[in-house]
Amino acid sequence: MNRPCACPVCRAAGPRPFQSVKGRDYWRCDGCAATFLDPRQRPGRAEEEAHYRLHENHPDDPGYRRFLSKLSEPLMARLPPGARGLDYGCGPGPALAAMLGEAGHDVALYDPVFFPDPAPLGTTHDFVTCTETAEHFYAPAEMFDRLFALVRPGGWLGVMTCFQTDDARFAAWHYRADPTHVVFYREATLRELARARGWACEIPCKDVALMRRTA
Repeated sequence: MNRPCACPVCRAAGPRPFQSVKGRDYWRCDGCAATFLDPRQRPGRAEEEAHYRLHENHPDDPGYRRFLSKLSEPLMARLPPGARGLDYGCGPGPALAAMLGEAGHDVALYDPVFFPDPAPLGTTHDFVTCTETAEHFYAPAEMFDRLFALVRPGGWLGVMTCFQTDDARFAAWHYRADPTHVVFYREATLRELARARGWACEIPCKDVALMRRTA
């Protein structure tokens, strides 16, 4: 494998070979503990979008709402009444935005495929949510720079993605098997992203990070 020059998540130099699984090569960053697919093996954008359109996540699906409540409940416990936010990467069925809206918050939508209007990206918000999206980022360092910049001082960035934990189970992990998942985060990865920007980070439960802009 030709070594990537830097980690795409934290920009640290010198990621090392991690595992090869069914012809797909993965790298590990010792700086932020992220694991990522070799950039040359990512799916094309057309293939990626076609896969997204197979998802069936409906806003009124009770099971999907329970799944998203891992992020919505701890986030809402920290928000003031009537907070204004952005659901970034909301997908075709923005269930999380609906749940937050029902609680009295005003939520704008952005998704590069399904809600591509860039207007919400031109302002800052009391909170930004990013659920089941960060694992798709081809340029995660740049994308996290964008997400952090969208949050007002004192506001929150809520990220939900399945944390990678057991290296011995990586090859058989269902999350890795999704062809559009190209980067995998540990709890330590999200903490490092927040620390590097001077933000606080809380992990209220596995797979959820709440990062607060303190200044």
